[in-house]
Amino acid sequence: MNRHVFSTAAFSGALLAAASFASPAMAQDEEFITIGTGGQTGVYYVVGQSICRLVNRLEDANIKCNAPSTGGSVANINGIKSGELDMGVAQSDVQYQAYNGTGNFEGDAYEDLRAVFRVHGEPLTLLARADSGIEELDDLEGKRVNIGNPGSGQRNTMEVVMDAKGWTEDTFALASQLDAAEQAAALADNNVDAMVYVVGHPNGSIQEATTTVDARLIPLNDEDIEGIVEEYPYYSKSVIQGGLYKGNPDDVETFGVAATFVTTAEADDEIIYQTVKAVFDNFDRFKRLHPAFENLDQEEMVTSGLSAPLHEGAARYYREQGWIE
Repeated sequence: MNRHVFSTAAFSGALLAAASFASPAMAQDEEFITIGTGGQTGVYYVVGQSICRLVNRLEDANIKCNAPSTGGSVANINGIKSGELDMGVAQSDVQYQAYNGTGNFEGDAYEDLRAVFRVHGEPLTLLARADSGIEELDDLEGKRVNIGNPGSGQRNTMEVVMDAKGWTEDTFALASQLDAAEQAAALADNNVDAMVYVVGHPNGSIQEATTTVDARLIPLNDEDIEGIVEEYPYYSKSVIQGGLYKGNPDDVETFGVAATFVTTAEADDEIIYQTVKAVFDNFDRFKRLHPAFENLDQEEMVTSGLSAPLHEGAARYYREQGWIE
C-alpha cells in the first residue's frame, strides 16, 4: 500500500517535472470549439467549415475548431443551449423565435442566445418535377412534398407557409421529412413531386436535382406570402437569379431569411473575439470560399438581420473596427 502511494507520488512528480520543461505551446491548454452547421450539401456546412478553417489558421489563439454536419437551425440552437455545441448557424427567423420564445420555441425563450454576425441571404426555394403539374404554390395541395426534417430551417419556414395557407401535413398526398442531403435524390427518383430548401444560391443540392431530372423553381409571391413578409420583420422578398440551374433560365420571385451565426452568453469572450477576428481579418479569403459569400458587406453583417443581442466578444471586435458604438 505504501509502495503504491510512493510510486504514484513519484510518477506525479515526474509529470510535473516534465511539464516544467515543456515548451510554452505545449504547456498552454488548447481550447476546442464545435460549430453546428447543416446538411453536407448546404451552405451552412460551408459556413461552419470555412470559419473553422480560418480559426485553425490562427497562430497564437490556440483554438481548435470542428464543424460537423447537423440537423440545421433549430437543432443548432438546441445544441448550443444544451452545451453540445459552442456556436452554430441559424436562420434569422429561427434566431428571433428562439430568443423571443415563439414558433418552435413557444413559451421557452432562450434569453442567453447571442448573435455573432449575419452571413448570406437565404430564399425559401421550392423545386418541383416538371411532370408534377406544379406551377404555383397552391398546386402543392394533394402532391408529395418533402417539407424538411424536424429541426431544419426549411421545415421551420415551411410550417410558417403552411400556417398562412391553413394547411396541415394532411393537405399533401405525402409530407416526407427527408433531410437536405436526401431530398434531391428523392425528387430524381420520383419519390416526391417537390422539395423545399432554405438555402443560399448557387447550391449543390438544387444543382444535383436539376441535372438529374427536369425540374422547375416555383415562384413564392402570392398574397399569403406577401402577408408573411409584412408580418414578420426577419423575412424579406428575394429573387433567385435565372440561369443558375439547368432548365431555369428566368429569375424566380420568392422570399426568405438570412443565415446568422450565433452562440451563448456563456461562451468565453476571448474565444468569440478570436473567432470573429479570424473571419474579418481574412474577409477576402472568406468571401472566396463560396459563391453565396461573394457580395457580403462587413458592416451590414454586424448591424442587420440579428434579433438576439451581440455577444460581448464579437461586439468588442466590431467597436475596434468602428462598425458599432
